[in-house]
Amino acid sequence: MATIVRDLFLHMEWADAAVWSAIAATPAAPGDARLREVLAHLHVAQRACLRTWRGEPRDAPYPPLATLPEIAAWARSAYDEALAFLDGLTEADAARPMPLPWASLVEQRLGRPPAETTLHDTVLQVPLHSLYHRGQVNARLRELGGTPPIVDYIAWVWLGRPPAKWPALS
Repeated sequence: MATIVRDLFLHMEWADAAVWSAIAATPAAPGDARLREVLAHLHVAQRACLRTWRGEPRDAPYPPLATLPEIAAWARSAYDEALAFLDGLTEADAARPMPLPWASLVEQRLGRPPAETTLHDTVLQVPLHSLYHRGQVNARLRELGGTPPIVDYIAWVWLGRPPAKWPALS
């Protein structure tokens, strides 16, 4: 299972970097508030889970994420930290309960308290949640006249599991 989870995180970084490259190539992207909002949420959620896994305070401030280059730089730096965390996990660690501090917010939408989650559940949630929002970003890129990249997991495999290639954003 550790190999699969690691692959999902490596793919997530590759796919996120490909989307950021498409953003860099889309002239209308830098000024788009909706795009900035979804990207900030996507990457804050990735960091929030990492903080929770490491037992860090939920309310520690995040850096200002006012521009797309600020979001991209901050997002990029999280992947090495997440992979290092995953590399240190044991099966026993993965099976332990991992309630998420924001689960009570979701309770309002579910109409009931959430069932217990494990660390493994929350680790899987990160690439799956990112996938969902990456789709929103790609749809918005198309609306802005950009060309969304192909970021399917199988495409990454067919390409030989390449490392992420982050664009220079300014």
